[in-house]
Amino acid sequence: MKLKELKIDTWIGDPTNCYIILEEETKETMVIDPAGEVDKIENLIKIMDGKLKYIYLTHCHGDHILGVTELKNRCGGKILIHREDSEGLNNPEINLSPIIGLGEIELEADSRIDDNDLIHLGNLQFKVIHTPGHTKGSTCLYCDKEKCLFSGDTIFRGTWGRTDLPTSNREDIFNSIEKKIMTLPDETIIYPGHGMMTMLKDEKPIYLELKPKLF
Repeated sequence: MKLKELKIDTWIGDPTNCYIILEEETKETMVIDPAGEVDKIENLIKIMDGKLKYIYLTHCHGDHILGVTELKNRCGGKILIHREDSEGLNNPEINLSPIIGLGEIELEADSRIDDNDLIHLGNLQFKVIHTPGHTKGSTCLYCDKEKCLFSGDTIFRGTWGRTDLPTSNREDIFNSIEKKIMTLPDETIIYPGHGMMTMLKDEKPIYLELKPKLF
């Protein structure tokens, strides 16, 4: 697996992490949360000689979906999002795009995914983990072969996603983290929607022992 990360400025003060994943044998490619700067995303796909198969959205917020339509028009690929968040793609009151200064964003998913669905990229397999809390349809994407988790805005290095937004819920996000994410192998690398990557074993004390993270 080849993995590239782009930090995309969406004018909310915290760049969004966009991930480009390439399966080296087939060149099949997946882009996670294309938040904008589509020229850079497209150029990286070309440099990697990739073929865009999926555009995966961890949730429906505007700072994660701004570049979706343009990327699909340029490179193809199927738009995937959990069915609980699919309505938010064309509802500005849920995706918050006008509030964060991005204008209204409206788009439709090609496929609505569910918990435990499997997404194949050549010889790579990714498992969808439904992690409601930041939004009701937030998901993480886990690859057992590579021991990595793309966590969107559910869990970050040293903290968790906001729960004061439409469809969010504080109890749900802690249930998602403790019962679904913390059960993954300790060596899992977490690639979040904002900020720095981390290791699952380093985040466990926050949730399982109620200890603050020591940076």
